[in-house]
Amino acid sequence: MGSLPQILTTTALAGVVAAGCGASAPSARPLGARLAAGASGSVAAPAVHRRLLLGYSVQHRPIGVQMVGTGVGRTRVLVVGCIHGNERAGIAVARRLDAMVPPTGVDLWVLDDLNPDGAAADTRQNAHGVDLNRNFPYRWLAAGRRGDQQYPGPGPLSEPEARIADRLVLRLRPQITIYFHQPLGLVDDSGGDPRIERRFAALSGLPLHRLTRYPGSAVGWQNHRLPGSTAFVVELPAGEPTPASATRLARAVLALARER
Repeated sequence: MGSLPQILTTTALAGVVAAGCGASAPSARPLGARLAAGASGSVAAPAVHRRLLLGYSVQHRPIGVQMVGTGVGRTRVLVVGCIHGNERAGIAVARRLDAMVPPTGVDLWVLDDLNPDGAAADTRQNAHGVDLNRNFPYRWLAAGRRGDQQYPGPGPLSEPEARIADRLVLRLRPQITIYFHQPLGLVDDSGGDPRIERRFAALSGLPLHRLTRYPGSAVGWQNHRLPGSTAFVVELPAGEPTPASATRLARAVLALARER
């Protein structure tokens, strides 16, 4: 796959199209330029839902993201429903968000499942036996071997799924990113702005605790790489969330975004 999508100028949407899919536009500009234009108030566009292909897993399952908003909102929120394939409760929350409209000025980016191979096999790791949440390039440490529960891979960003997340995050530069996990039933004080993490805990009804900071984790890398933004983990309880629970958590995400 080529470089990640760029924002395109259209009459109704600053849309994102994955490189290599044959889409083009005469007025295409990089994401940073489009975001700057939106911040200056020079672009007005209605919110829309747009599903975008980002790439493929090891076993060639598609990995996509849904953007809901104008593409030029002042606040960008990214939600990752699943990174460990045997911790899939966040997918239900992500799918609730897929159908919701974010507050004015907010662009919501929802990646339902970053590890579709692991989800299909009911394994924590991807199809290479790598824990994707130990494969990011901040304090990455070589340890163990393929198939171990927290095997970090042969090197940072060795896995296509981690590279997809890396490129998406660096392209979007979201102010808030939430990664859903299971089964502890809490919000992790993950190293971003503690006020944001504390506020989400209050909105979601989950307690706030500080978990171990693991090498090569997605939130550790993101908080280090994008200072001033906040990425944090939300550990959902074990089992499948009820529809009411998934809706409550999705509304908590939107409420948090509204306050930024």
